Amino acid sequence: MNLMMLLEMASSAFGDRVAFGSKDGSGISYQDLYERAGRASKYFEETKAQHVSFLAESNFALPISLFGSSWAGLPFVPLNYRLASDEVQALADRITPTLTVTNNDLSEILEDKEGVTVISEEQFIELSASGDIGEPSWDMNPEEIAILLFTSGTTGAPKAAVLRQSHLVSYILGSVEFMGAGEDEASLVSVPPYHVAGIAAMCSSVYSGRRIVQLPTFDPQDWVQLVVKEKITHAMVVPTMLARIVEFLDSNESIEITSLRALSYGGGKMPRPVIERALSLLPNTNFVNAYGLTETSSTISVLGPEDHRAAFESSDEDIRKRLSSAGKPLPTLEVSIRDDNGVEVAEGQSGEIWVRGEQVSGEYLGQGKKLTDDGWFPTNDGGSIDQGGYLFVEGRMDDIIIRGGENISPGEIEEVLLEHRNIQDAAAIGIPDEEWGEVIVAVVVLHDSESFSESEIKDFTKQHLRSSRTPDEIVVLDELPYNETGKLLRRVIKADLIERN
Repeated sequence: MNLMMLLEMASSAFGDRVAFGSKDGSGISYQDLYERAGRASKYFEETKAQHVSFLAESNFALPISLFGSSWAGLPFVPLNYRLASDEVQALADRITPTLTVTNNDLSEILEDKEGVTVISEEQFIELSASGDIGEPSWDMNPEEIAILLFTSGTTGAPKAAVLRQSHLVSYILGSVEFMGAGEDEASLVSVPPYHVAGIAAMCSSVYSGRRIVQLPTFDPQDWVQLVVKEKITHAMVVPTMLARIVEFLDSNESIEITSLRALSYGGGKMPRPVIERALSLLPNTNFVNAYGLTETSSTISVLGPEDHRAAFESSDEDIRKRLSSAGKPLPTLEVSIRDDNGVEVAEGQSGEIWVRGEQVSGEYLGQGKKLTDDGWFPTNDGGSIDQGGYLFVEGRMDDIIIRGGENISPGEIEEVLLEHRNIQDAAAIGIPDEEWGEVIVAVVVLHDSESFSESEIKDFTKQHLRSSRTPDEIVVLDELPYNETGKLLRRVIKADLIERN
């Protein structure tokens, strides 16, 4: 099975539908995308490249590159265009010889680099527009590498996560209905192309027949305007994006969003006040929280629309707090919570999230698979599962605060802090301490014009947490640092706090 099989099915079933772009004639159809992928494949083969990399914001060149590389049997490697030049060059060194599709502003980073052939996105799109596509020749080997995605490299050199054709196809077939989208449906993708969610969104939309509209650079006003203009029915955002969209809608009450049927979010912890406000502002929109990792080909658990509504409308706090959960695992996957020895813990107890299923890769280039003998992948994410089967993600195990020998999840503290009326955003950080090992510092962002009282916030947390888990210190910042995919940069906060002390 191969990603090209999905596109071939789409082009045969609904080839005239617009696949990417606007319906005003500026978009490309599924049949056009299929033919362009074939021409791109021929070009890739001519260059003798062994990888196809993409260094640019989302545009038409992205899906052509992705499917063209699958046609040619070459790994597709989206690169983070926000990295420094030397960091991009270091990644390129690991995938040469490579053909890189990029924009004019970034081309100089790699144009003189040995083993790298550079073509601008404009030239590439023009090249793919005409010529013979030849006969379908892609390899249906499910073990062929489809995509390499570099990790953020926060604790060392970035690792290249390996997603084989079998992993991606298994995910798509297990989560998407073929031709399930109506002709009027359109999906807005605003996550960057080097994020697994962006890749998954493209593949899912192609298989379902849903038109994709790309927003290269996120801005809440641009996002809302595009939703209205293009009559967007489906969209995917990260929590920080949704928070800014909510803020914008609160300030622009005259704007009505009537077309949006489904809004999925993921990539980080969603503050409960934000999702509660979003549900109020968009009562006719179905919200979906999708939790997943690059190594699992995207989504492994989902909090669906009915779950959102049930939790939002409930007076039972145990049910209402499920708004902060990642929902239930996909039926094609198994999820288990394990202790440090790999032993499954009791219901409701915290531990490391382990996952098993056909879409799970758990493999890194040059390092092999990080799976147990019986196929389980330890995610390094902490979490728990409640009595209803809902998965709560507590953050990276590396972020666990160890205070006086007790393991404390930052997420537990942050959830309480975000319930305080004056707090807009919050992070709980462990700072080295000679007596306790680590002390807890709560870093908070206040709502505009709100006053700050450290004692009041400490008293508030004491009402909801054990004394050992209440913050030792409160620090106020104007904003917390996030990366472009909504991940809280805890290491940055921690380094700043240590330097202050």
